[in-house]
Amino acid sequence: MTAVISVTSLVACLQELIEDNFVDVMVQGELSNVSLPASGHCYFTLKDSKAQIRCAIFRSSLRALRFQPRDGMAVVCRGRLSVYPQRGDLQLIVEAMEPEGIGRLQLAFDQLKEKLAAEGLFADEHKQELPAYPETIGIVTSATGAAIRDIFNVLQRRSAGIRVLLCPVRVQGEEAAAEIAAAIADLNREGNADVLIVGRGGGSREDLWAFNEEVVARAIHASRIPIISAVGHETDYSISDLVADLRAPTPSAAAELVVRNRLDLERHLDQLVLRLGQRMGTQLRLLRSRLEGLEKRLKAPAEQLRYQRLRFEQLETRLQQRMESLIRQRQQNLAVLSGRLDALSPLRVLARGYAIVKHAESGKGLSDSAQVTIGASLDIHLARGAVGAVVASLSPSL
Repeated sequence: MTAVISVTSLVACLQELIEDNFVDVMVQGELSNVSLPASGHCYFTLKDSKAQIRCAIFRSSLRALRFQPRDGMAVVCRGRLSVYPQRGDLQLIVEAMEPEGIGRLQLAFDQLKEKLAAEGLFADEHKQELPAYPETIGIVTSATGAAIRDIFNVLQRRSAGIRVLLCPVRVQGEEAAAEIAAAIADLNREGNADVLIVGRGGGSREDLWAFNEEVVARAIHASRIPIISAVGHETDYSISDLVADLRAPTPSAAAELVVRNRLDLERHLDQLVLRLGQRMGTQLRLLRSRLEGLEKRLKAPAEQLRYQRLRFEQLETRLQQRMESLIRQRQQNLAVLSGRLDALSPLRVLARGYAIVKHAESGKGLSDSAQVTIGASLDIHLARGAVGAVVASLSPSL
């Protein structure tokens, strides 16, 4: 005769059988009835055309997802089967989830792009104009990456004479996005930069992902200082590119955009000198033509004609002298401006044996021994490379 057992015993047997044998399963299906209560967990039904199963993702696993689960998504879930004794329900405890067909990162990118676009973060009305002639640029990137080298190479080649504030950050990894956002906020709080370049060199989508994080996008949107986003190479677009006031395909291209107006100014001055010479020549030709006309109409004696000719020659000489004086003055002004721009170059100062000393922890520049204490760690930036140092002694003056 078959033994009689309680419901509790039956469910317990089923629970042991199922939970011991289905500890790691992968299930494909469509999400429905997605619920996100205040507890931070996620509950939903995973179904196909013939069956369905209840599922749960606990808060810790949900946080690891880079996308938001939504009804109708086709996904692959990985987890373990569990029996809920109080109701006798079978459920799948999901520990990881990937979208089917579309990549996890692409889905996260599309969802954030849609969200920020709906809030107006990409709208042209929020874009700020770049300053025509910036004196100081802030750079948010790695202190040792290719991006900063490319930017400095452009500034050095152009002899732009622009002051540079480097705010070094990690540009990939879990902490990168928070560091980038904090650096943008710090530069805005200090208010010393006229324009910011935020970016890094190229890499895989995972390497560039920090610039697709919401915290970075919102920091760029909140910036009162115009920002040029320079992430990756020509074909790489990021959320940062869409939010920034201007996108540059590479860090070196961003530097070119910053110094472009200064080069335009030099070309404009050259054009003014050329136009001045042309205008003077035109005026001389006009006067000569008028004099020739008067000469033909004159009925006065030859002495009056000689007088008019002498007067013309005097005017011609004065105009020629004035033109030469104006040209020399323009050339002197150009030489003075060029000298000032060259003298302001931070690379010139470093090449003469000077160094930029910063506090290793805060990254702030030092100008007074009172800003540090014995044992403090310092970063010393030279014309070529950088060194670390520890304060052994302090002197109030040289």
